[in-house]
Amino acid sequence: MSAPTAELLEAAPDHGHHQTVENNFLGLPNIKLAMWAFLGSECMFFGSLIGTYFFYHDHSLGGPLPQDVFSLNITSISTFLLLTSSLTMALAVDSMKQNRFPPAVKYILTTAALGAAFVGFQIYEFSEFVLEKHLTPQTSLFGSTFFIMTGFHGAHVTVGVIWLLMMAALISKKKLVPGREATNVEVMGLYWHFVDIVWIVIFTFVYLLEFIK
Repeated sequence: MSAPTAELLEAAPDHGHHQTVENNFLGLPNIKLAMWAFLGSECMFFGSLIGTYFFYHDHSLGGPLPQDVFSLNITSISTFLLLTSSLTMALAVDSMKQNRFPPAVKYILTTAALGAAFVGFQIYEFSEFVLEKHLTPQTSLFGSTFFIMTGFHGAHVTVGVIWLLMMAALISKKKLVPGREATNVEVMGLYWHFVDIVWIVIFTFVYLLEFIK
């Protein structure tokens, strides 16, 4: 075999290897850059909701007020569940980077279960506010801004839970593009950690501050 022919064979792509993730000019996978851009817009979205809540919730002309409806015990439990889900999500990403698919699926499903439990606690809290404490979005400015803010967050968690379940199914059935599995799970982890961080802000500045006052 001549030297030029050998060089051409070495330079030719090996179609038997896994496909690589396409990178952009920043050196990041395109899908990861798109997620960062999306999360940037979500920061502004939730920032406006939280800001609106703080601007209006003291302008309510009548009750019930935050200190009348909030239960720190229930919210602390749901917060603990969501924070724990960040740990299991990180373990899932780490397992995928090591190509340990079965443990990754287990951690993803655990994360989904913890997220679903958080949503369940939020539904229970909302029903208690409406049925027992007579707070609805139409009751006052506090009620409308609170339900919109926390409701949108709950919707984001629900979307995340669905995404987690779909990702676990795709990994189990080996339906993801080879070589991109870890990146896909990492991008999903970015979304999930963002949802957790938003809740930490809400829990700290909406719930805890009412009991510190």
